[in-house]
Amino acid sequence: MAEGTVESWERQSGESIQAFEAFAVYRDLGPARSVTKVARELDKSRALVGRWSRQYAWVVRATAYDRAQDRLFLTEQAQARREIARRHAKLAQAVQSKAVARLQTLDPRELTPSELLRYIQVAAEIERRAVGEAPAAMTVEGRDQGADVAALTDEERRARMSQLRKELERRLSEGTQ
Repeated sequence: MAEGTVESWERQSGESIQAFEAFAVYRDLGPARSVTKVARELDKSRALVGRWSRQYAWVVRATAYDRAQDRLFLTEQAQARREIARRHAKLAQAVQSKAVARLQTLDPRELTPSELLRYIQVAAEIERRAVGEAPAAMTVEGRDQGADVAALTDEERRARMSQLRKELERRLSEGTQ
C-alpha cells in the first residue's frame, strides 16, 4: 500500500468520527452484521445509520475488510505450517541421528529374524518417502510379508534373512565410511 493511501475499512475523507465509529461497529459484527443491529447498539436512529451506510458504502467496505482479514489469516496459517514443518524436520533429524548411532552399535547376527525384517522395512519406507514414493509392502515371491516371518517356509525364511543381513551389513558399513 502506498503511503497516504487509506484502506476502504479505515476512516474515509469527509466521514465524521460518529459515522466511522458506526461503520466500525458494523464491520466488526462479522457475517451477522446489519444496520439495525448497529442502530440498536449505538442507540441511534435506524434512518441515520442507514444513511451513513449508503453514503459511505459500508457493505463494500466491510466486504473488503473481510477479504483482507481472510488473506491475513491464510498467510498466518501458511506461516504456522512452515514453522511446524521446520520444527518437525529438526526433531526428526535429532531422533534420526540418535537412531542411526544406536543402529550402528547393533550386531545384525544378534537380531531375531522379525527384528531384522522390521528394521529393513522401516528403513525402506523412510527411503521411499524421502524420494516421494508411497510406502510399499516388502514381498517374497509376491506375498506380503509385513513383520510376519512365520508365514514363510523354513527355506524362504533362511534365504530372506540371509539377504536382509547382507543388506543391513552393507548399509551399516556405508554409514560408517
